[in-house]
Amino acid sequence: MGIKGCEVQLDNPWNTYYAGQTVNGQVKITFDSPKKVRGIIIRFLGEANTEWTEERNVTTSEGKTENEITSLKGHEEYFKIQYYLLGGKNSSETELPPGTHTYPFTCALPPNLPSSFEGEFGHVRYTIKVTLDRPWKFDQDMKMAFTVIAPVDLNLNPRVKEPFKLELEKSFCCFCCRSGPLTVVTSIPQTGYVSGQILPITCEVDNTSNVNLTAVKFELRKLVTFHTNQPRSEKRESKVIIAQLSVGPVNAGESRTFSQQMEIPALPPTNLLNCGIIALDYDLHVECDVSGPHRNLTGKVPITLGTIPLASVRPPAEDPSLAPTQPVSPVSPPGDGVGGALGWNVADSAGGALYPNIPPPQFVETEYRAPKITGRDDSEHTQIIGDSTFAPRYPTFQFKNATAPELSP
Repeated sequence: MGIKGCEVQLDNPWNTYYAGQTVNGQVKITFDSPKKVRGIIIRFLGEANTEWTEERNVTTSEGKTENEITSLKGHEEYFKIQYYLLGGKNSSETELPPGTHTYPFTCALPPNLPSSFEGEFGHVRYTIKVTLDRPWKFDQDMKMAFTVIAPVDLNLNPRVKEPFKLELEKSFCCFCCRSGPLTVVTSIPQTGYVSGQILPITCEVDNTSNVNLTAVKFELRKLVTFHTNQPRSEKRESKVIIAQLSVGPVNAGESRTFSQQMEIPALPPTNLLNCGIIALDYDLHVECDVSGPHRNLTGKVPITLGTIPLASVRPPAEDPSLAPTQPVSPVSPPGDGVGGALGWNVADSAGGALYPNIPPPQFVETEYRAPKITGRDDSEHTQIIGDSTFAPRYPTFQFKNATAPELSP
């Protein structure tokens, strides 16, 4: 008997904020019997953690070989704000009657926070923890996660506006005879994109060799480098394939041109600015599969993922499908009496004030989830508010029918 339920309602319908914004909301705790507490604490925490284990064989002083397992960890704390919603550290005991008790709260996020991120060996995570401070008993903790976005305006980076060409060429030798070259040119109209945008790919193949080109494979990859600092500095790299497609074949003596598209799903922006233990990049990996005992041709195109799209990419004004819509599976629906997106200033944060032609984004859950959000300072009795797993939400734009800048000749 005691706590029947605990709910944290935020003033943003998607539980998503930009760095520097203010988080407002209320805690609703329902008791089914009287509860004695010294106070109710709320804590806001932003942190990054990395962790993995390494095994190696070591020789003991007795000359025996043993398997040694070392846990490597990295940690950064960005902010921690904690205060009492009710009572205080030195307050006397208070008995709360059965029923629902509501406590409003506010927290101003620092402006230089890295974006939320969930990866294989680490994360950048923002959480709210509510604690019932009970005298002479174990405290009761309830915890939830929310998303923070560090704005990345692609319009401020001139390099990502330019088209990019990757040229791969190879001549093959067979029985001492050298063939003509196989030339594969991959072109994209720019290297800066946002989630929801279409990545157009043009691939020109001129196969004057005597070897068949089986396929040209394209992979949009997320490249993550995780760092640890305890008990020693190490790093681990991870490559995740986000999307892939292939074209071909192009037989010996043939030439063909292919046009393909990739839609970029909800993803965190490049670099994870202000995070020192996780680095994040993207690229378009190109591999040309050739027949016979020859080595394939490979190359890569750098991709920068932002949160504010290039103003030169504009959707058709008449298309009603590009009006702002409710994102997939909102954590808490708007209009529930705790504020809403109007006070949350989404237009300015997503570039709407600077670039009026840019449509408002949706905030869509990424497919890369945290299996749990309990951390090193949580106990086995910590209760999770809402879903036990957590997926950050990222600004995602509806650009399926958008027109991209022309490729320069």
